[in-house]
Amino acid sequence: MILVAGSSNLDFVVRAHHIPAPGETVLGREFKTFPGGKGANQAVACARAGGVPTTLLTAMGADAFAAPIEASLRAANVSLNVVRITDQPTGTAFICVSDDAENAITVAPGANGYLHPPHLPGLEGVSHVLMQLEIPMATVSAYAQAARSQGVQVVLNAAPAQALPSEVLAAVDVLVVNEGELMTVCGATTGTVAQCLQRPELAHLPCVVVTLGHRGCCARVDGQWVFQTAFPVTPVDTTAAGDSFCGSLVAALSQGQSLHQAMPLACAAGALACTQPGAQSSIPEAADVAAFLALQPTPSASAMDALRSYCGLPAGTHP
Repeated sequence: MILVAGSSNLDFVVRAHHIPAPGETVLGREFKTFPGGKGANQAVACARAGGVPTTLLTAMGADAFAAPIEASLRAANVSLNVVRITDQPTGTAFICVSDDAENAITVAPGANGYLHPPHLPGLEGVSHVLMQLEIPMATVSAYAQAARSQGVQVVLNAAPAQALPSEVLAAVDVLVVNEGELMTVCGATTGTVAQCLQRPELAHLPCVVVTLGHRGCCARVDGQWVFQTAFPVTPVDTTAAGDSFCGSLVAALSQGQSLHQAMPLACAAGALACTQPGAQSSIPEAADVAAFLALQPTPSASAMDALRSYCGLPAGTHP
């Protein structure tokens, strides 16, 4: 079983021609609400796209915003462990989605900020604890150290980007970041993926997975590199693409798959999430991921070399 400890938000989404610049007002079009939050999204991805028993530990308010989130999670077969914070609102996110499928997101954490270390349940039967950074860092640290002490694998998606305390990094088995998050975590302002992973903040980690958007992803695990090119799709909304990737990745790892096997599944789930609007509503079923993946050609040697080169490694080598 996977325990996801993280945020739950109700997303307020407006589609517009482009994302507003500072001081600019943009006239939007469609407005909808969708259940979201990185923790809840990744729990849905573990259960729906990954097909693995999943529990979400999360904090919500005692308000109307909580109901659609809980209904969405139950529909995805996610077991709920909800900490009810009666004097705080359920978390919300305000999202503008542009016509080219990019988004800008502002989160009001609300009850998510009140998920605390004592709320962690027993970890019997849990193989992986998956967390993000929309809950307090002290909580992430306490949960990671508790899981590590009990032999449970700790996976951290360091999003939204922020520096990570050394005690958190010391307890992480798998760190998942995008390129911007990688820069923040390792304290760099420039450098290739390979150069960032050589910095002392990250050099000791057993496994770091870096998502590279339309290029795909790469990972350094126990000193070896794994690469996966992206699967081309026509994007509609990139919200929850990264969450779909994370949840599917951890689901595959919890089933004993290697990173070589898990990364194509995760990339496929992330790609499919881009083809539908919303957060949890865009996360695909496991059967759809498998069917999509079966249609994809084997990456060419030139495509793999281009990905290695982009990451700062010599083409055709596996250092």
